Amino acid sequence: MSADSNSRLTHFDDAGNAVMVDVTDKENTTRKAVAAGSVQMQPDTLKAIMGDGIKKGDVLSVAQLAGIMGAKHTADLIPLCHPLALSSVKVDLACDPDRNVVEITATAKITGKTGVEMEALTAVSIAALTVYDMCKAIDKCMHITDVRLVKKTGGKSGPYESS
Repeated sequence: MSADSNSRLTHFDDAGNAVMVDVTDKENTTRKAVAAGSVQMQPDTLKAIMGDGIKKGDVLSVAQLAGIMGAKHTADLIPLCHPLALSSVKVDLACDPDRNVVEITATAKITGKTGVEMEALTAVSIAALTVYDMCKAIDKCMHITDVRLVKKTGGKSGPYESS
């Protein structure tokens, strides 16, 4: 993938200083972003998650809550992100025994002046890190993979859907 040669990074001013993008004059629109990612693991680890065999507790429920909390704290974690009053955050985790993965999907929504892509991506990332943390005692070979923006709607740039 390459960046458009006419594109300009919006978090830097003409002198190269870091800035928060000024969204004062932007219109409020309904915005939605969906992100996804996976945690690959050993078959026995996934079986333990599915059978409530992890000593730290219910991995999927804790990771779901952690993902939602992560989305709400995105501006505290990523410099220059606007603090947002999210209207909805949903985090879904599903076990796929055929691939030995926990699939994570997060959806963030807002009516506002800036998008919620970073909040959805943060939700997926924090949920994946929580799965990793809760299972690391029995599986040090886990991989967090394919964290990506799947879809977004709303805003000036219009819709996006990954191929």
